[in-house]
Amino acid sequence: MRFRIYYDDTDAGGIVYHANYLKFCERARSELFFARGSTPAIDGGHFVVKHIDADFIKSAKLGDVLEVRHQILKLGGASLELKQEIFRDEEKLFSMTSALVFVKDGKPTRFSQESATIMKEMFGEI
Repeated sequence: MRFRIYYDDTDAGGIVYHANYLKFCERARSELFFARGSTPAIDGGHFVVKHIDADFIKSAKLGDVLEVRHQILKLGGASLELKQEIFRDEEKLFSMTSALVFVKDGKPTRFSQESATIMKEMFGEI
């Protein structure tokens, strides 16, 4: 997903506020589902974040055009480990690995094989 940095994404110095990198990754992940005519709520449940490891490499600035790239690192029956990186052209600015757990009614639950196949197509093979 490509997007432009606007004034409301930045701090007073025109640098992207740190929490917004997480929002950009979340929006990009959701957008992959929306682009398929679906939503991130699948199989009667949804993903919740269990853990995030983030690396802020370089700053994005007002007016930059960025791209979020995704890759599945591990796919379990009820979990997903996802790597997301934000680039300005080919320059990596941010990298995040997140552990996501699929839940229904607040409890970890296996997602269907069909959903696993769709996620591999959307986020890239392991």
